[in-house]
Amino acid sequence: MPSNVHYANAADLPAVLPLFPLPGALLLPRGQMPLNIFEPRYLAMVDAAMAGDRLIGIIQPDPAGQSEIGLPMLYRTGCAGRITQLAETGDGRYLLQLTGIARFHLAQERSVETLFRQGNVDFAPFEGDLEPRRGEDAVDRKGIMRALNAFSEANDIQIDWKNIGEAPNEALVNALCMMAPFGPREKQALLEAPDLRTRGDMLIALTEVDLARDSNDGSPRVQ
Repeated sequence: MPSNVHYANAADLPAVLPLFPLPGALLLPRGQMPLNIFEPRYLAMVDAAMAGDRLIGIIQPDPAGQSEIGLPMLYRTGCAGRITQLAETGDGRYLLQLTGIARFHLAQERSVETLFRQGNVDFAPFEGDLEPRRGEDAVDRKGIMRALNAFSEANDIQIDWKNIGEAPNEALVNALCMMAPFGPREKQALLEAPDLRTRGDMLIALTEVDLARDSNDGSPRVQ
């Protein structure tokens, strides 16, 4: 679901974000991420976001070590998502839909008293994310379609080719990256790709590596 709020430039976005560490999760600009929120700290995070600008920073833990505040270290690049749907379940949970807005650089994690983590963030390096469909013409769509077809055949997955064929390049690349069964490091590399074409090329390469691995061990790998 698209956002009702238009962010024209990095200055329109906050300098501080609540952080939601999610290993293996990838949110990209204008992508959609459903979330089932039930832990008290993240319920508090959602309440705080809804009382403010409705933005949450999706970011992966970095297995390299510990952060300065004694918690698992986070990668330095994440993606802000705006809460565009929220439903209460009646049993204490929230069902959310986040819409990706733009990537951010995590400059520093803040020492806070809230149950959830927060960070000082900088959107300026990724201001181009605010321009929908930027760089679409350079995407190797045929290569992506070939890789998707090979992956679907190898894993016996039914694909809605009509909807795929109608999808703009940005939506196609970003949706496939978010859904792809890659590990956290690969997901982070896709997030940090400098432009849409590079992300698409990386998606093709990772899919080919995955298929080659499957053909060598004889068993499809679907997560």
